[in-house]
Amino acid sequence: MTQFRKLANPAPLGLSAFALTTFVLSLHNGAMGQPFGTPPAIVLGLAFFYGGLCQLLAGMWEFAQNNTFGATAFSSYGGFWMSYAVIISPGFNVLPTLEDAGGTAKSHALGIFLLGWAIMTFIFFLANLRTNLGLCLLFAFLDITFILLCAGDWTSSHNVTKAGGYFGLFTALIAWYIAASDLINHNNSVFSLPNPSLARRNALPVHIEDGKTENGD
Repeated sequence: MTQFRKLANPAPLGLSAFALTTFVLSLHNGAMGQPFGTPPAIVLGLAFFYGGLCQLLAGMWEFAQNNTFGATAFSSYGGFWMSYAVIISPGFNVLPTLEDAGGTAKSHALGIFLLGWAIMTFIFFLANLRTNLGLCLLFAFLDITFILLCAGDWTSSHNVTKAGGYFGLFTALIAWYIAASDLINHNNSVFSLPNPSLARRNALPVHIEDGKTENGD
């Protein structure tokens, strides 16, 4: 008989990678007031390796766990951070090329990039309405973050971009909380963190035992 090795839960890794990278960038977009197109160089390493590579790996391991949503979400946002790293990396010459195009080419291009991710995030939000409160809040705040950053680029409004940065900070904190709720439990700590379920109460699983369902049919 073939035996398969049981994998650990990759979700805390993916959530932590997303949270830290989002936190650092959002801090500069919001509290420190730098526009989206001119992030600090420190974000580049995080976007490539922690938010990017580690999230992508978490997504691949979610495929092995037979979790389609987790695999799609983690892999997608891992791809987001890697593609963002390419955009801001001097070696790829993306931003200078957009700036050389003149006018509003740079802000329009970045806005379109963010709009696409806002649409994708809204799809993830709809797919989480029956999961738990933490995930619903995470994708709701993340979608607002993308929309505000998109609007900030298209309108060249520094204040709108700052608002997106602050929403990004809240998003990062929510992601960290969900990761902590998975990591901190009564098996390894003296307390656990609540994350209320939003599943329908009447949607109870049917247990099958000895060929009979719960109601004995």
